[in-house]
Parts: sequence; C-alpha cells; structure tokens
Amino acid sequence: MVDTSDLGESEYLKFTVALERVAVMLRRVGPARDLSLASASVLQLLDQAPVARPYRLTELAVEQCVTQPAMTQLVSRLEREGLARRCADPGDRRVVIVRITQEGQDLLRERRDARAAALGTLLAGLCEDDRRAIEAALPALERLALAASGGV
Repeated sequence: MVDTSDLGESEYLKFTVALERVAVMLRRVGPARDLSLASASVLQLLDQAPVARPYRLTELAVEQCVTQPAMTQLVSRLEREGLARRCADPGDRRVVIVRITQEGQDLLRERRDARAAALGTLLAGLCEDDRRAIEAALPALERLALAASGGV
C-alpha cells in the first residue's frame, strides 16, 4: 500500500481537477449518437465484465444513487431506444429485472471504439514519457475505480 499521508489537500484537488478534465475530454470525443451520462452509466453497469447480468430496478436505483421513480423513467427511455429490456424475475414474478440488449452492447462498443480512436490520436501527440506515464497509471486508476464502486 502506498503511503499518501505526505499528499496535501492541494494535491488531491489537482488530481480531482485533472480527472474532471479527462472526463470532459472523453465526453467531447464521443460519437455522434451519444448517451446521457446517466444512460451510459446504467448500460455500463448492466454490461459489466465478466458477464452481463440483469439488475432489479431497485438495485439500479441504489447503484446509481437515484430514486426508484427516476430509475424507472430512465429504464423506460432505454427500453424505447432498444438499449435495455425489462422482464419479470424468474424467481419472483413480482420483481422487475433489467437487461442490456444486443443493441445496447453494440452502442457501448461503438462509443468505446470511437473514444479509443480519438484518444489514440491525442496520445500520439504527446511525448513518449507522457504516454508511458499514462500507461503506467492505468492499473492504479482501474483499482481506484473498482474501490469507488465497492469492488464490483
């Protein structure tokens, strides 16, 4: 474990600002048919590796920190767009579960491919040391993201 006690509040602030700028940059280089952040987040959750799995509406609402009515509305929109589908839980027919559709998976893949191509172009404009530093940071950033999501 890395000792972070020597990092001051200003270092965390710089880190936060840098990550926010990267997030904005990724939205800007997105494909023409892009999703809202909420829609993309739900689809990514439904499509998580290693195997896409269904989620109960209530689970999705908790995971996304929104109310159940808000999640119901979002899932209805994803359903109308053919990106997700609702069905009854085989174990409890009263429970609604949500699955990503093939079209939803395809859209996520297209978004990632478009962003990867744009990111590749941006990275090519950086010096070799910067590219290596970014590559070296990827495992730690992935662990940070996993820790923030409870290790999902």
